Amino acid sequence: MTAALLRGGYGDRCGHLLDRVRVDEANRLRHDKKTRQVIKGARWLLLRNRENIHTDRGRVRLKELLQADKQLLTVYILKDDLKHLWDYKYPKAAKRFWEHWYRRAMESGIGPLVKFAQRLQPYLAGILAHSRWPLHTNLLEGINNKIKVIKRMAYGFRDDEYFFLKIRAAFPGNTG
Repeated sequence: MTAALLRGGYGDRCGHLLDRVRVDEANRLRHDKKTRQVIKGARWLLLRNRENIHTDRGRVRLKELLQADKQLLTVYILKDDLKHLWDYKYPKAAKRFWEHWYRRAMESGIGPLVKFAQRLQPYLAGILAHSRWPLHTNLLEGINNKIKVIKRMAYGFRDDEYFFLKIRAAFPGNTG
């Protein structure tokens, strides 16, 4: 998995993580009806970025929710922090950030968060490569579509070398 693909699916993965912790906490608090209701009805609020909550009511509700449950607060903060990994321009700085974030995730002891961090660990090389070569999913999808069009127009190529020459010709200025 490349860093661009990982970044493209990052929001989905964090969304599943937050939702899993939210459901677990709601189940754990089934005897505290008031707190459970606050947590249970807050799925979409948790999935939004803080800067995308435009109403005062939404901001107050998010604050109440995060104050009501320490585990949700921890996961929400670490989710927001992890977004900054994509802003680094130097792999060593990105790696230091990752190591600090990973240690905090492990020390939290929150099962879904620990599992999420462990699942990201094998992709660290690709994630760090993003700091040097910030390719995004839209660029990769565009390249793949162009290659598919070239292949479709030719009804397949029997000669791989010619096929790669056609691909290179479709992207002038790229050497190698």
